[in-house]
Amino acid sequence: SVSSPDVVLLHKLSDYDGNWSILPALPRLASQYCQTSLWIVFLEEETNVNLHNLLQVLSKFNTRKEWFLGRPLHDDEPTIIHHYAFSEDPSSFSYPDFMAGWALSCPLAKRSDFISPPKSDFTIDLQHEIALYIWEEGRGPALTVVNEFCSELQRLSSTGDCATTINTFLSACGNPVQKEDVFVAVKTCQRFHGDRVPLVKQTWEKDAASLEYYSDFTDPYIPTIHLGVPNTERGHCQKTFAILKRFASGVVTQAPWLLIVDDDTLISLPRLWRLLGCYDPNEAVSVGERYGYGLSRDGYSYITGGGGMVFSRVAVQNILAGGCGCHSSDAPDDMVLGMCLTTLGLPVTHSPLFHQARPQDYVKELLARQSPISFHKHWNINPVAVYQHWLKEPNQRRQNPKQTKSQEA
Repeated sequence: SVSSPDVVLLHKLSDYDGNWSILPALPRLASQYCQTSLWIVFLEEETNVNLHNLLQVLSKFNTRKEWFLGRPLHDDEPTIIHHYAFSEDPSSFSYPDFMAGWALSCPLAKRSDFISPPKSDFTIDLQHEIALYIWEEGRGPALTVVNEFCSELQRLSSTGDCATTINTFLSACGNPVQKEDVFVAVKTCQRFHGDRVPLVKQTWEKDAASLEYYSDFTDPYIPTIHLGVPNTERGHCQKTFAILKRFASGVVTQAPWLLIVDDDTLISLPRLWRLLGCYDPNEAVSVGERYGYGLSRDGYSYITGGGGMVFSRVAVQNILAGGCGCHSSDAPDDMVLGMCLTTLGLPVTHSPLFHQARPQDYVKELLARQSPISFHKHWNINPVAVYQHWLKEPNQRRQNPKQTKSQEA
């Protein structure tokens, strides 16, 4: 008889908050479990496992060799989230579909100590970065395709053979929050009052119960609010901290949740209300798309700003009380906040429903599994069409607003 596998929850492996990025955890996993095990299999919350089938699949491989097994994904076009890697032929490089599960043989997991650290300090799309790290420009193994790691779309001819399948039906956590519970802060500047702001008004602004535009110029027609902070080309740290202080003061709103977005963020507020039903606003909650910086050497996680950053009022109060601030007015606000949360020992919560880039920057099949909450950037897209296709709730789609001239151009 086969003994039961050891099940390890990465966030409980050690006190280090960066274990979600796997590479910092690999040496410990290898030393702790490869004495008695032959494989390390990684699963997501959404992965269903048929243990009998999984063991059968793994038994086909020589466990003295280095194996990197999974269900392959590849890019159809070069994408910013993968730093335009393999731009000559993006589909030539395969990386594992994490939700379908993936596996490392112990000889490969043990060698992870000797592989040179990742080239980039940033952790953006872990599936791709892990595959690049293991492949090591051809010195290490490429992904071996295992068809029994199944997606919900594929499920083989009969699911009988699948070692894993994907459960995309994650039940709602409770009641959605009320629209009045979320205060929306939109960062803009005078340069974009004529093009980006009208698009916000045309698409998702009407769903917000309370919303303010923060700019470097007071425009009574939008209206915008000048926080007394000069505009910076990038970073916006001072502006974001001024927004946090205004929210925390309670003068404008008593809402338990703050959403900070850019003026070129496209977002579904009804979907955000549903997601926030999963969290307790009396805790210090920060949620959005989580990136990492320097995680292979004691770095920090942060919510990337373009996809939208959501904070509970308690989190905002803790950030301000913790003495966090900007070392310069154009420091990257999202990274400064991530550093701050890490210093204060407060969690940075990832939701794959937020997106820092445009729909075409992600694998179509992965987007098909979710009801996205946000996308970011208007570059080479029709923002209204993207909003209507990806973010508008079915019951909101009855009428198509007329395009403005700026979009037809």
